[in-house]
Amino acid sequence: MSGTFPTGGFGGRDNIFGGRGGFNVSDLGNNVFEAFDQLKSTFEQKVNTRVGRGDVRAAVLALLAEQPMHGYQIIHEIEERSGGSWKPSAGSVYPTLQLLADEGLVSAQESNGRKTYSLTEAGRAAAGEAGEKSAPWEGTSRDHSRVTALPKAGVELAQAAAQVGRSGSPEQVQQAVEILDDARRKLYALLAQA
Repeated sequence: MSGTFPTGGFGGRDNIFGGRGGFNVSDLGNNVFEAFDQLKSTFEQKVNTRVGRGDVRAAVLALLAEQPMHGYQIIHEIEERSGGSWKPSAGSVYPTLQLLADEGLVSAQESNGRKTYSLTEAGRAAAGEAGEKSAPWEGTSRDHSRVTALPKAGVELAQAAAQVGRSGSPEQVQQAVEILDDARRKLYALLAQA
């Protein structure tokens, strides 16, 4: 985690809490709020479910079994059906479409400058075999929700705490500290039950 802390440390002349040799409460709230925004973006960037090549193939077959589509429609449908947790790149979808065409599973027809892909008879048979399994985007959506729910809740709690720190009275800040301490103890107690 290099580069996480300011070069002057926490107590130097220019510390993170606002200026020279000390801090005021509003600067503290602003800095805490900014830190939690960074934390949130870190969670959003790192939670990225990687999907294998076979899953792209299965997804394409499943979607084309419903109706003919062009490549960007396929990308959009996968993203929508996975709840935004999986958006395959054009660099994975188009080569998959080409491979399926080479295997005789899809055919392409050009219309208005776009290729629209549809399943051949062999493609319908392959999609039928693959259709017995759950659609690839279903597992991705569930895994994504499970992996992101706790960090999201933590970030939202931290944002609320930062807001109290910025605009709450000293009594409200103290109550918030007590609530957070209690929540921390309950979370550790939860782990102790396992």
